[in-house]
Amino acid sequence: MSSDIDATPENWREIIRTNDDGLIPVIVQEATSAEVLMLAWMDVEAVSRTLETKRATYWSRSRQEYWVKGETSGHVQHVRSLSLDCDADALLMLVDQTGPACHTNTPTCFTGRTISVD
Repeated sequence: MSSDIDATPENWREIIRTNDDGLIPVIVQEATSAEVLMLAWMDVEAVSRTLETKRATYWSRSRQEYWVKGETSGHVQHVRSLSLDCDADALLMLVDQTGPACHTNTPTCFTGRTISVD
């Protein structure tokens, strides 16, 4: 994959590289603060739904179903942008987060889980 190829609404399906399960990891970052909120998984359909609705839609590996962030909790992620990395095998999604991002009710899925390196 050449790093000079940009993904567009017309060609991203041809460029995107999923794993053997048809999934691609997505790093979710708060657009204003740049804080990393969570890591989740999408398939091509979840990406399509996210682009169409501008609401973060993921694939749940444990439940084997789609879920829209905030659908039950109210902690919605309004999508500002979705970008492929240089190898087209990971996504970065910038969102406006309403409420905690983590299902444990913490601001991020990484809050309070630091492994120190001294």
